[in-house]
Amino acid sequence: MMAGSFVEFNFLGLPPVNSSREEARYSIVPVAYEGTVTYGAGTKFGPAAIIAASREVETYDAVTGIDLADIGICTLPEVAAVATGPEQMVARVEQVIAAELDAGRTPIMLGGEHSLTTGAVRAYRKKFPGLSVLQFDAHLDLRDAYQGSPYSHASAMRRVREICSHVCVGARNCSAEEKEFIEREGVPVFWARDVIGRNDWYDRCLEHLTKDVYVTFDLDGFDPAVMPAVGTPEPGGLGWYDALDFLQYASTKKNIVGADIVELAPIPGLLYPDFTAAQLTAALIRMMDAGSSVR
Repeated sequence: MMAGSFVEFNFLGLPPVNSSREEARYSIVPVAYEGTVTYGAGTKFGPAAIIAASREVETYDAVTGIDLADIGICTLPEVAAVATGPEQMVARVEQVIAAELDAGRTPIMLGGEHSLTTGAVRAYRKKFPGLSVLQFDAHLDLRDAYQGSPYSHASAMRRVREICSHVCVGARNCSAEEKEFIEREGVPVFWARDVIGRNDWYDRCLEHLTKDVYVTFDLDGFDPAVMPAVGTPEPGGLGWYDALDFLQYASTKKNIVGADIVELAPIPGLLYPDFTAAQLTAALIRMMDAGSSVR
């Protein structure tokens, strides 16, 4: 499927009877786009690779007791790339995500590059006026523009910041421009070096978030030992349980209303990054479903 551009199967390999779009509560929205990548390429193959790997993920989880085969998850065809540029692609994503929300489903976007998040957040903000965003990322993505584009992947959270507030977890690299911006604007950043292996920061982080939270997870937030298949890897990142334990805690305190998983750049022959991204997607859906009482 990496070589193709059409998703021919459902997330988790669910049969049509378990993944009817009309009956689904959640929808998987693959967006195979990488119009502004600046280092390693291949994120356009990420959504198909995640969905392919998800066929090997167990739908049942012993910790939560939730079986994803029972809750209704449909998979949309890949959102076609817009050739006119990243700003228009963001608008296309907003349109697709808004349509899913209007239909009563909770869309989970699989990217593609991080610039796509702006479109999804725009759509979610209209449904949840008090929205805030929880970002997992090695980078702040707060440049006002990069290589001439304000809709670059390196500007994704600067555009999100124009829509609603956000918190970044796991960062370990930034530009001088971004450092000045976070100090001037008071942007909460929980640097990887300060959070790995600890939980004393959980509540301080959540204090910066509103009740309704959208999660954007750039996979380079993980350490490259966990997730090598990204375009801009940075050493010293989050471990699997650093991220999952915090997300689990957050889901009991906040209403996680939506999410995206972006920036997987599959490495041919290396399966575990694809599977890790699929497991993360499944875990987020379980957390959202189990935490629905927070709403």
